[in-house]
Amino acid sequence: MRNWEQIVNLQLNEGVKPMDANERRQEILNILGKLEEPVKGIDISEQLGVSRQVIVQDIAILRARGENILATPQGYLMFKTHERRKTRKTIVCTHKNNKELEEELRTIVDLGGKIVDVIVEHPLYGEIKSQLQISSRHDLSLFMENLKATKAEPLSSLTDGIHLHTIEADDENTLRTIKEALLEKKYLIKED
Repeated sequence: MRNWEQIVNLQLNEGVKPMDANERRQEILNILGKLEEPVKGIDISEQLGVSRQVIVQDIAILRARGENILATPQGYLMFKTHERRKTRKTIVCTHKNNKELEEELRTIVDLGGKIVDVIVEHPLYGEIKSQLQISSRHDLSLFMENLKATKAEPLSSLTDGIHLHTIEADDENTLRTIKEALLEKKYLIKED
């Protein structure tokens, strides 16, 4: 049984009044607020007895109201303010293919970092940003498997491999170590 299934103790038996939209959205916030790991929309929909599309719509409405919900490749995650205590840095990177992409991200997590997001500067649309929330080899493995399964191209393919990452670590020394390793592997574009 998944951790979130243990936390969420809903009774969807016959005879129980279905939730209205506001109750359902509050329950989504309760679910996300109690979890440390992302949860897929389909899993929330099964727990609440509605379609995945209803959950997608509810999440969009909650985000529009100002709730700090992240949509990551692993599922939805509530951004908690205590997570901001970590040190963050935006870095400019480049790679030529998916093998290098994986090595770049592995370098960051192996040295104690978390890849918060990826950002590209598109000539027509401007900044395009996607939440990644990759903090372990397991997260990275899931991301790479999803990349292969969907046959999608990474955002960096829109900008000839050049992209930005917000990375997070416990301290400045860890961030410095990550930057040095990426520079040595020629994935980091050196700041002048």
